[in-house]
Amino acid sequence: MAGVDDSLDRVIGAKSAKLLAEQLDVRTVGDLLRHYPRRYADQGQLTPIASLTPGEDVTVVAEIRSCFSRPMQQKKGTIQQAVIFDGTRTLNLTFFNQHRLPHVLVPGRQGLFAGRVTRYGKERALQLTHPRYQLLDGDADKLAEFSRPLIPVYPATKDLPSWTIQLCVRQVFDVLDDPEDPLPAELRAQHRLLDLGAALRAVHRCDDRSQIAAAHRRLKWDEAMAVQLTLAQRRQQVLRRPAPVCPRRDGGLAAAFDAALPFTLTAGQREVGELLAVELAGEHPMNRLLQGEVGSGKTVVALRAMLQVLDAGRQAVLLAPTEVLAAQHARSLRAMLGDYGRAGELGSAEQATRITLLTGSLPARSRKQALLDAASGAAGIVIGTHALIQDRVSFADLGLVVVDEQHRFGVEQRDALRARAVDGTSPHVLVMTATPIPRTVAMTVYGDLEVSALRELPLGRSPISTTVVPVGEKPSWLERVWRRIAEEVASGQQAYVVCPRIGDDAAGEDTAGDPDEDGGRPPLAVLDLAPQLEEGPLAGLRLGVLHGRLPGNDKDVVMRSFTAGEIDVLVATTVVEVGVDVPNATVMVIMDAQRFGVSQLHQLRGRVGRGAHPGLCLLVTDSPEGTPGRERLDAVAATTDGFELAQRDLELRREGDVLGALQSGRRSGLKLLSLLRDADLIGQARQAARQLVETDPDLTAHPALARLAADLLDDQRAQFLEKV
Repeated sequence: MAGVDDSLDRVIGAKSAKLLAEQLDVRTVGDLLRHYPRRYADQGQLTPIASLTPGEDVTVVAEIRSCFSRPMQQKKGTIQQAVIFDGTRTLNLTFFNQHRLPHVLVPGRQGLFAGRVTRYGKERALQLTHPRYQLLDGDADKLAEFSRPLIPVYPATKDLPSWTIQLCVRQVFDVLDDPEDPLPAELRAQHRLLDLGAALRAVHRCDDRSQIAAAHRRLKWDEAMAVQLTLAQRRQQVLRRPAPVCPRRDGGLAAAFDAALPFTLTAGQREVGELLAVELAGEHPMNRLLQGEVGSGKTVVALRAMLQVLDAGRQAVLLAPTEVLAAQHARSLRAMLGDYGRAGELGSAEQATRITLLTGSLPARSRKQALLDAASGAAGIVIGTHALIQDRVSFADLGLVVVDEQHRFGVEQRDALRARAVDGTSPHVLVMTATPIPRTVAMTVYGDLEVSALRELPLGRSPISTTVVPVGEKPSWLERVWRRIAEEVASGQQAYVVCPRIGDDAAGEDTAGDPDEDGGRPPLAVLDLAPQLEEGPLAGLRLGVLHGRLPGNDKDVVMRSFTAGEIDVLVATTVVEVGVDVPNATVMVIMDAQRFGVSQLHQLRGRVGRGAHPGLCLLVTDSPEGTPGRERLDAVAATTDGFELAQRDLELRREGDVLGALQSGRRSGLKLLSLLRDADLIGQARQAARQLVETDPDLTAHPALARLAADLLDDQRAQFLEKV
């Protein structure tokens, strides 16, 4: 007998085991049992010869009528031709230089034959050229296996066809001990789930589609529990450490800031702010994700939380993904705080704090001063990029870490800042994203975080209209795009032109990476397009260039000039995707827009319409209608609701793009779980995992569950999930 941890070579033989390992990275009995069929073919669906059409990849079950060799007419070598019959029609098979084939494909023998249907000869007859085959007669077990009403079709490779995997699975089940079930009996009873052994047998060897569906539901539970247990344990690990308690203080900096606000907070900002205030005053670390529309006012919410931490005598850190965004945040927070953000300067308010910017490109003297301000506590708020995560950056008393654009950072980077707190405490963490997240993604990808959302926009935000510009079909429309920019500039407004690439054949951190849908044409580049515009359709306008390879000081100079209205048109990469706030910019032109994802396009267009004038976003593309890229653009043009777009994005993207392929190259443990179809199941698994971990944090009383999580979701994948 065999168990799920046994090596396959002792169960199915060294030759088959080696092939499975090399082709599919399947090495143990458990690996093979978790290699599920991708579909099931009815016996009649293995495809009748009468229904074949050219270009199809098919598998037919038939009897060999004849097989013979003949020399090639114009080349050296031989051709082997066979005729097979499925009871109604015949089909020709053609092989090359398979001299022994007539001794193998003997008339009267039965077999499965798989290949692509083509035509040949003057009669344009159908044939399979060099098909793979599996002979059945003479082997009662094989004949019985492939005569079942439902035949499983497995993910396979050129050298490892589905029927070989099917036979290996049958051999395993012949000697398999019933596996230990990791899900507790009461949980299976509560949710009416099959036992693991029954589910595995049904998914591989059942002829009843309703039982297969029940097996899929049970096996999806295993995958969902593996994810949710890992995330629940991470939540518990954070809660085990004490938090720096930061209660609200009457008459403090936070109260003074609120009293001086020149606008009224939205209901959502007030509600989320109250929630954060309560959690910051608690003894356990806050670990919350704040998602909100572009322009929904997340920065104000985060600043109010930071000020509560400062009132408690502690420091706050704001981590941004790019130097441009970090510098923008520093300017924005200083502007919002006014005299309250100028500690140590002439005319500062009595309770003022200091805001320090720390990035990798700071001059040595400025960097030294920034490090000193952070370590001494002179800076109440420290804003920076990945430079903040370096070991030599220390803080006097870190109370809150705010991470902007969470998807640009990973769990290890958040943990690096968590470790900077004093007295064994773990600072509160608030991560923010302007990319709304569908509920199932929030539960599965960000499941270790509590989630809040800002859905309403502050009063005064101008509408944004979005239009697809199909230059492949209407080339003259591009001229109108440049005229529209000139008209906006003549009216006193400004514009962005965004390209997917920097140029000079050098990759940049802000280079768009979506699939090439332009037939091999390289994506448009900032360094190529900017001079063309300056000498051509935008001649006479003041153009600026911004991309990720510019030195930090140069980026800041460009952004300050654009913000001050000294640049009419900013030609940039996606470095302007988030956080850039220029109220006078009204037009966003995105070149090769099909190369960007839905959420990225939504983020980019959020840079316009931030002032008194309406915004316009033009998505320039030469992708024809019906292509995936064009579908993305049409979806973005159809709505400005980011939450609706997030769901549409999930529908348009492949499931694996969301759950992520293992960057380490290892096999993914998530095979059946669907974020689109399994929302209720994921929610139930999340609740069950939370209850289990609350009573048994290390799963010591549930070792089989601990192994399930370890087998299906290793640490590398768990960390990758947080980077999606």
